[in-house]
Amino acid sequence: MGICSLSCFLKILKGVFCGLALLIPMFRGKMANPFGIWCEFVWTFGLVVAVVIFLLEMFLCDKIVELIVLKHSWADLVCGLYLQVSAMLLVASLIYCIIFVCGRLACLGDIFCAICSIIAFVLYTVDAVMAKLKCPSGYLSNLRGLLRFAESLVACVLLASVTDYFMGVEKHHKPAAMVWCIVVYVVCFPVPVLIILIHLIKLLGGLLCFALDRLEVIFNIVAVALYVSAAIIWPIFAYKNYNVGPAHTNRKHDRRFHDLNAATVLTYVNLALYVVDLILSVIALYKLSYITFPARRILTSGKY
Repeated sequence: MGICSLSCFLKILKGVFCGLALLIPMFRGKMANPFGIWCEFVWTFGLVVAVVIFLLEMFLCDKIVELIVLKHSWADLVCGLYLQVSAMLLVASLIYCIIFVCGRLACLGDIFCAICSIIAFVLYTVDAVMAKLKCPSGYLSNLRGLLRFAESLVACVLLASVTDYFMGVEKHHKPAAMVWCIVVYVVCFPVPVLIILIHLIKLLGGLLCFALDRLEVIFNIVAVALYVSAAIIWPIFAYKNYNVGPAHTNRKHDRRFHDLNAATVLTYVNLALYVVDLILSVIALYKLSYITFPARRILTSGKY
């Protein structure tokens, strides 16, 4: 990769604008808002991805990583990461514009931060489209990997909404049913990330003593059951207990209501994603079994 190539130039710009978006919140001190913490994580992740990929390709280490570490191609990893960071930056930009821009005295700083985040999103999107046009084959850049990532992304924003909703609420105003929903969100969150890593890294795949396809089906069944319970319980108890608790200012009370709505909607979104993933996992497992046992093909074709 030449130092003056378009791809190299885009990587530098992506790192610069992610760093600029991160700069103002960091200089203001520790971020307390869960959504602000999420945005800072996204900008940090975007900066790290741009810098690491730039250095690995500049020093020609990408081929070594592909040969030793990855199950699939380096192009699949890069394309998948670009698509994922694009989605993360889009969500972070929307969240920061809605919650922080002109929501406090330092309006100009927040506007500058949001503009840098939006520019970083555009740059990552352009690079992702360019990478996807090369049609890399693999897990991360295609439907199954992107679906797993979407589950994790929705869970991150969902947990931020739930955390913001409960900030300042006394312990006895947190019903056990709502705590159960939090447990569901927390338990289901890391598993898609782990599955993605197992699909990508050779060593992790070699440590498994059972078929990953069967594991995915089992996890999806459990996740769908857990999210169904949360989709029923959360709206009932959350809206019921919305007006319970210590008095708040109108703005804080309204923010809790928005958090409640966001958590409700995102619970149903993730439930839908897990249902789709379950269907695809069952189809993939059936196809694998159909190929593995040729006798079944002979029986079903009528050739006795």
